[in-house]
Amino acid sequence: MKFNKLTTVTFALFLLGASASAQKKDSFVREKAAIDYINKSFSVYDNLQKSIWGYHELGFLEEKSSALLQKHLEENGFTVEKGVAGEPTGFIATFGSGSPVIGILAEFDALSGLSQDTVPYRKAIEEGGNGHGCGHQLLGTGAVAGAVAISKWLKATGTKGTVQLFGTPAEEGGGGKVFFAQDGLFNATDAVLDWHPGGRNAVSAHATLARLSTTYHFTGKASHAAGGPDKGRSALDGVEALDYMANLIREHIPMSSRIHYVITNGGGLSPNVVPAEAEVSYYVRAKNIEELLDLADRVDNAARGAALGTDTEVTIKRLAGAIYPVLPNKSFSLLIQKNLERVGGIEWNVEELAFAKGIAKESGIKEEDLENVKTVVPYTEKDFGGLSYGSSDVGDVSWNVPVGSFNAAAFIPGAPGHSWQNVAVGGTTIGTKGALTAAKVFALTAIDLFTVPALLKGIRTDFDASRGKDFKYQPIVPGKPELDYRVKK
Repeated sequence: MKFNKLTTVTFALFLLGASASAQKKDSFVREKAAIDYINKSFSVYDNLQKSIWGYHELGFLEEKSSALLQKHLEENGFTVEKGVAGEPTGFIATFGSGSPVIGILAEFDALSGLSQDTVPYRKAIEEGGNGHGCGHQLLGTGAVAGAVAISKWLKATGTKGTVQLFGTPAEEGGGGKVFFAQDGLFNATDAVLDWHPGGRNAVSAHATLARLSTTYHFTGKASHAAGGPDKGRSALDGVEALDYMANLIREHIPMSSRIHYVITNGGGLSPNVVPAEAEVSYYVRAKNIEELLDLADRVDNAARGAALGTDTEVTIKRLAGAIYPVLPNKSFSLLIQKNLERVGGIEWNVEELAFAKGIAKESGIKEEDLENVKTVVPYTEKDFGGLSYGSSDVGDVSWNVPVGSFNAAAFIPGAPGHSWQNVAVGGTTIGTKGALTAAKVFALTAIDLFTVPALLKGIRTDFDASRGKDFKYQPIVPGKPELDYRVKK
């Protein structure tokens, strides 16, 4: 779709925009049942997100968080299918009947090592404990609030159509959505809405990096490090040799690619024992699947060389849940931009602003940057199709069904991702306001898709053109979810 051509989609958006501009700001006449529900339910979703914030459960272990969201959806008339895609905490909640079928993605997993109180300075609640440093408690709550609001509108207006809430666990490293896609759970869905907490209100119209995870387990021979060093073969030497070579490889990879690693088993606690076992976990990232697999093979070769050079053995294990890059959709982005602008920015009260200023001061963030939450970032054509250097399992969804994504300001502008600052803010009403902004955008966009068929047609046209007519989805690493990947062993 070209911006200088009046396509079916842009014409439909023009009509919707003209209708909206004729209304007073925030009147939402056509969407009254949905927006009124969100406006009167702040305390409901504030309590919901804060409960999940307090559970701070890791990937595939989100039993309380998942159950709480499921219960709320069931209480609001949704039918819930539990334990889908081989994931005990995964679920699909459905309301309505017939076409179109509009999906919404929900996440609810926390991160390890990010325990933090709701204070504007670093203070762990539990040393080494978990925390919602990526705001997935907000992501899941905002998605659920949006889905319920849409269901209220469907019922109030008698509109034909279906809303689906996909409760997808373990985004942080577990690739929960990959197994939903692998099992064909998006095949009957026409379009999927997605959001993520951020420091600004903006459409996400960029691609991301594909990601693959591999574990390298080295086996050697234990011996007394002083009395019989010649009898030993250090597995840790194998790990360190691999890591050294991987760091040399970094100089000779595409600019957009990434290599990360962490030693998960250093081979023991005593320096006078030659380690017989050691293990290192690697992520590689690249802009497409071909480059991803090539880079992973190069690291594999380095691991084999490290084992040969240290007279150890290495076992290479690809982890299921490798993820595709996100496939952006221009028509979808334009529609979401319109609705973001209708909802507008976020206003903090006196207490919220004081809390935000405290975090800004503690974090070296300019106080004037806090004003960014009040506005919506403009969208231009040059914003479309750029590259983000992170990765998300939303990527696999986006190659199966059109996905539209955006950010809502639920964090402090300028705060780093996966940080104590995000945990602190996310557990307050600042986070809740971001989540309910997202819920309103979900509701408005879904209502557009239910009522203007040309929009879905244009989104599908963009999707087919970007993906290619001969594309057939296959997971990068087929298999079952690694349900214990966050369990300490």
